[in-house]
Amino acid sequence: MTKKFLQIEMLCADHGDALWIEYGDKLGTRRILIDGGPIGSFTALDEKIGSLKAGASTFELIVVSHVDTDHIDGIVRLFAPKKATWKFTTKEVWFNGWKHLSTEILGPNQGEFLSALIAARIGVENWNTRFNRAAVVVPSKGALPRIPLADDFVITLLSPSQEKLTRMKRAWEKDVKAFKHGDLKAAWAALAAQKKYLPNEGLLGSTPAIEAEMAKQAKPDAAPANGSSIAFLAEFGGMSALFLADAHPGIVAESIKRLLVERGVKRLKVDAVKVAHHGSKGNTNDELLALIDSPNFLISTNGAVFRHPDEAAIQRIIAHSVHQPPTLHFNYKTSFNQMWDSEAKRQKLNYLTQYNSSETAPYLLRFER
Repeated sequence: MTKKFLQIEMLCADHGDALWIEYGDKLGTRRILIDGGPIGSFTALDEKIGSLKAGASTFELIVVSHVDTDHIDGIVRLFAPKKATWKFTTKEVWFNGWKHLSTEILGPNQGEFLSALIAARIGVENWNTRFNRAAVVVPSKGALPRIPLADDFVITLLSPSQEKLTRMKRAWEKDVKAFKHGDLKAAWAALAAQKKYLPNEGLLGSTPAIEAEMAKQAKPDAAPANGSSIAFLAEFGGMSALFLADAHPGIVAESIKRLLVERGVKRLKVDAVKVAHHGSKGNTNDELLALIDSPNFLISTNGAVFRHPDEAAIQRIIAHSVHQPPTLHFNYKTSFNQMWDSEAKRQKLNYLTQYNSSETAPYLLRFER
């Protein structure tokens, strides 16, 4: 039997997310991209795409989890050049834009820009296709959406809920002021003035103490954009990972509970968890950790801007992870996470660490079965 692999690369996307997923076997590799990081780190994504061999440059799926700039800007930059110059293709894009208003979804300025680019560059027929071109959303009842991709790679959607998208709608309406929401022509024109997306040409051609501290700091994230994040379970060849974007822990926990009932198990066993919101203390809670059995927790950020990961979040993962010891994986080593690189602390608290040895190369975690 041919051995299969699932590989996760956290690109050096500064304080954001750009996750490169590959899966397959010796006969072939398929890939998925989740988010593109902020504009300042676009080189990492661009170089990664440039390394693809001719004839092997197709994404099965590109997921744009939500409209925060540290997730979406790199994708806008990626899609902005004329399609004839692209070094890749994609079969489908998942992104919730204003056009899904009938299902109560929207998003701010970069969301409008990306919507215009998807329509023009990818085509509406390849936009949220597996959701009948409507919103990528978890229904309030019934089975969770289960989406099979090529070669039996399966995605189970965990977030967002309809309620989270409704809140995002109100936030979007306040943010987008320069043109009418959903007006792709106007968004296209506004995008033309955003030179950062095409810098060289005109756009478009144109622990008791620890427990007490964690309890004190356990205020949940309430940001509408984060709550609208597309988060999911990915499974392939007996391997699996949770990709949680910036999702709120409540909706993810509720979805996992539904999945556990469906599968008749007490906990969801996965090989890795991409920790939500770069290790923010408001996006990982005890309820969620109690539902997951994972040996690996991945944190994607250089700590710039928001000083992530929060100490309370890492303490919580170490103290409350079902799997002991958990391994913390960081795609940067910074003043905000180097405190965990302590042998005395590792032995006292019972955890392991892995840091990226490079400030420019992706951090890679690979599983084989």
